[in-house]
Amino acid sequence: MFYYVLKYVLLGPLLRLVFRPRIEGLENVPSEGAAIVAGNHLSFSDHFLMPAVLKRRITFLAKAEYFTGPGVRGRLTAAFFRSAGQIPVDRSGKEAGQAAIREGLGVLSKDELLGIYPEGTRSHDGRLYKGKVGVAVMALRAEVPVIPCAMIGTFEAQPPGKVVPNIHPVVIRFGKPLDFSRYAGMENEKAILRAITDEIMYAILSLSEQEYVDQYAAVVKAEEAAARSAKERRFPRMPLG
Repeated sequence: MFYYVLKYVLLGPLLRLVFRPRIEGLENVPSEGAAIVAGNHLSFSDHFLMPAVLKRRITFLAKAEYFTGPGVRGRLTAAFFRSAGQIPVDRSGKEAGQAAIREGLGVLSKDELLGIYPEGTRSHDGRLYKGKVGVAVMALRAEVPVIPCAMIGTFEAQPPGKVVPNIHPVVIRFGKPLDFSRYAGMENEKAILRAITDEIMYAILSLSEQEYVDQYAAVVKAEEAAARSAKERRFPRMPLG
């Protein structure tokens, strides 16, 4: 119930008023039956804009940190995500990834839409990064299509670290469903999972026209953070005066 109150009464109308998103390819999202919507991830606002424009309910696998934040803001954020039916995902290791796949398959088993960001984290620089193979595993095990989705303009509207969004035009573009039934029964083949994931990421890239980086976003973030830390150790800031 709270999901639909947010979508049609509280948050949805506000998002449409502020961002005025232009929707393309909505007819590619099936009106019934299970499917995965796989999108790029540029902004915190992605979590709300895509559900606001879809006619059907969609459940996202959301990072566990949204449910465990400290203080009043953390409790409010956790309450919001739980009320909206989003599923917390622990991204700390292989077993955590298997748990996320089980949760996603549970959503698909109820003939619902599952939303997932194959990159595994938000892009910190607006580029599209290599996808993780969990989306391929779920597509094969559940035998469902994957609808690629591109969020365009949300990075400029609300880049990482910005709480209050900028007024910026946003386009949400859905591509034609991708059918992977030709790989049925091959969900344990690493090369097949990689090929499927790369096909999904290419479809997203074609819709978004981003620059592509053939590395995992989390790895690039960690490398850049380490480089900044090393630079600060070599050239520490001197106190003024």
